Amino acid sequence: MWLGIPIETIYGNLQGLKSSQLKQLQRLHHQRLPSDRLTTSEFAQRVASISTEVGQPICVYINRRGQIIRVGIGTPHQTQIPPLELPRYGSGRLSGIRCISTNFKSEAPSEAALTAMVIQRLDALVILTLTGEGFKRRGGGATGYIKQAYLAHLLPISTQERANNNIQQLKFWTVSPPFSLDMVAKQDFIDLVDGLEAEFQREFIAQEVDSEQDLVLLVGLKIDKMTNQEFENGLIELAQLVETAGGQVLKTVHQKRSHPHPQTVVGEGKVQEIALNVQTVGANLVVFDRDLSPAQVRNLETKIGVRVVDRTEVILDIFAQRAQSRAGKLQVELAQLEYTIPRLTGRGEAMSRLGGGIGTRGPGETKLETERRTINARISRLQKEVNQLQAHRFRLRQHRQQNKVPTVAIVGYTNAGKSTLLNTLTNSEVYAADRLFATLDPITRRLTIPDTITGNPTTIVITDTVGFIHELPPTLMDAFRATLEEVTDADALLHVVDLSHPAWQSQIRSVMTILSEMPEIPGPALVAFNKIDEVDGDTLRFAHEEYPMAVFISAVKALGLETLRQRLAQLIDYVIVS
Repeated sequence: MWLGIPIETIYGNLQGLKSSQLKQLQRLHHQRLPSDRLTTSEFAQRVASISTEVGQPICVYINRRGQIIRVGIGTPHQTQIPPLELPRYGSGRLSGIRCISTNFKSEAPSEAALTAMVIQRLDALVILTLTGEGFKRRGGGATGYIKQAYLAHLLPISTQERANNNIQQLKFWTVSPPFSLDMVAKQDFIDLVDGLEAEFQREFIAQEVDSEQDLVLLVGLKIDKMTNQEFENGLIELAQLVETAGGQVLKTVHQKRSHPHPQTVVGEGKVQEIALNVQTVGANLVVFDRDLSPAQVRNLETKIGVRVVDRTEVILDIFAQRAQSRAGKLQVELAQLEYTIPRLTGRGEAMSRLGGGIGTRGPGETKLETERRTINARISRLQKEVNQLQAHRFRLRQHRQQNKVPTVAIVGYTNAGKSTLLNTLTNSEVYAADRLFATLDPITRRLTIPDTITGNPTTIVITDTVGFIHELPPTLMDAFRATLEEVTDADALLHVVDLSHPAWQSQIRSVMTILSEMPEIPGPALVAFNKIDEVDGDTLRFAHEEYPMAVFISAVKALGLETLRQRLAQLIDYVIVS
């Protein structure tokens, strides 16, 4: 057995093979090669003989002890070992496996074969080109005739080369000129591998980063109903989410399809491209720009060989890092568990979600791979606690209403400047940063505004809420219902918009969509366009024309805040009268 697989399993298309041919293939598993040689002439000739007899290329995979661990009918691309079944040695090491392959064409290895070598991080790939005719041996049967051989292996790429060149233009392998079989058999395998791994290790150390940081490959899928601008904005936002979660985006891969592939989201060829890019850029995490089903995640991880997460999981990870209050932590854990429970099955030890990294942090991380019944019980307890929290906040709001204190909830897309505005208006020191989801827990402050009738100052309560985002995950909508009730129970809303963002119109639509899906209709809203100091005159004029009742401010520069206070006073008077 090797990694739980019967050693005499033959991979590939076996249709039409005779039982005698299958036995010959199975007997290859009992061969053992010298550990210091790529192959021997005798073994190569035997593989060539079988390949000639079956009339198809054959691939034999050998570990460094000289043991045959896999035999397949087909090309290196068709017979490659799934990444999850390969030894995991890290970026500074090869997989410890070499491949001996036959080919009936007298040509160098194809790009598909070399790509398969990169994805598997093979020690070496030997291509034996055959005449296809063979000759008769004593006792009958064909013996393959090896015309020539090619030797290919990976080529370490320096950080400088990666920085100065397009990844597609770089070659991650080297292929020898055609050799005689005798020359290949005499190649010192140990010397070759030791030299390669020494170079890979030097490059790995040179580009090594904080071990806590995920190195991320983004994958975007543009379907027919999406515009180019929507697709590009979504990828930009996804990259910001990954960076907010603590990851480093190395590269983005995208594909255009009429609809997602049901098993792998993107097509089979694109999955191979992703697996190749994972190896060439050194990524340890792949993030998709859409929600993935549990089956899709399992299929992708099997084919790519590193963890695969979706957009929702990245957002949950950010929330897990940012939650500070007990209420916030409860709600994050509830959201994580509800998201995780259908994804518990089908993960091997190599893809375990325990440990550090995007998608693995938070109060609920120790529950991710426990029994489903235990998690369901935990979810029930959390829901009760959130309901208690909901009731407590309801009592507080009732108290404010009995005292006839008007309330305003600040809403808006994440990173629109809501917390900065709250600080500027109320002279507070609420945490604010130029990052997504800087605020999770609702923060309430008192604000003095003018009375529109008497002109005397009056006090209202203003609450900063969690930022919205395009297609807010349903698990977060459910888990954060207690927080979002601050929105539905407010007398009025202050909708803050980042006018400097290129997708500000789309962000407005996203916020309005989420508000329309609230269980109760929120109060009237005043739109405040923020960051006017960062936009040009054309954008300002267009926003004025589209939203003539809006106010225009800069929370950082304290521009337009007096007008904002007056408009808030008018809004509160309108609410009270109506």
